Parts: sequence; C-alpha cells; structure tokens
Amino acid sequence: MKQDRILSMLGLAEKAGKVASGEFSAEKAVKTGKAYVVIVASDASDNTTKMFYNMCAYYHVPCYVYGTKETLGHHIGKQYRASVAITEEGFAKSLVSKLQILEKTE
Repeated sequence: MKQDRILSMLGLAEKAGKVASGEFSAEKAVKTGKAYVVIVASDASDNTTKMFYNMCAYYHVPCYVYGTKETLGHHIGKQYRASVAITEEGFAKSLVSKLQILEKTE
C-alpha cells in the first residue's frame, strides 16, 4: 500500500512537470542543483546505482533505490526509467518522508 503512494506521488509530480527522468536528465538536474531527491530503480545496473549514489552524496541530494525500471517508467507515463529526479521541493519532501518510513519498516 505505501508502495503505491510513492508511485502515485511520482505520477503527480510528472503531471506537474517536476520530474527529470532518465539517466541524462536526472544527472543534469542533480548537477544544476534542481533535484531535491533521486530515485534509482532496484533493477538498474550496479554502475548506474553507484554513479547516482556518489553524485547525490557529493551534491547533498537524497538518493533512494525504489521500484523497478518498469514501475518507475509506467507511473510517469514513459518507457522504462532507471532513474528519476524530483525537481520540486514539496513533492520531494513528501516522497522522502514516505521512503524513510518504508526503509524503517523493511
């Protein structure tokens, strides 16, 4: 159930135009200071996951592994997406709090 909330929040953020999806766009959002949180798919390659973790740590952006490429892409109305960056603070804060609750319950 909590899982669906996170994914529907992604969908809302996408509708509001506040999602940078795909490796290139997400990376650009982090490096330009526009990203408030990054979500990497659990089935993304180890290289992709590591690159985002390191980059997000460097730029002080929270980074979470969540969902699959298929579910991330599906909920933002796109093809498979290994990474998405949220570029609006309100959405990001809400997602981070939900992801932190999820981490505690796992």
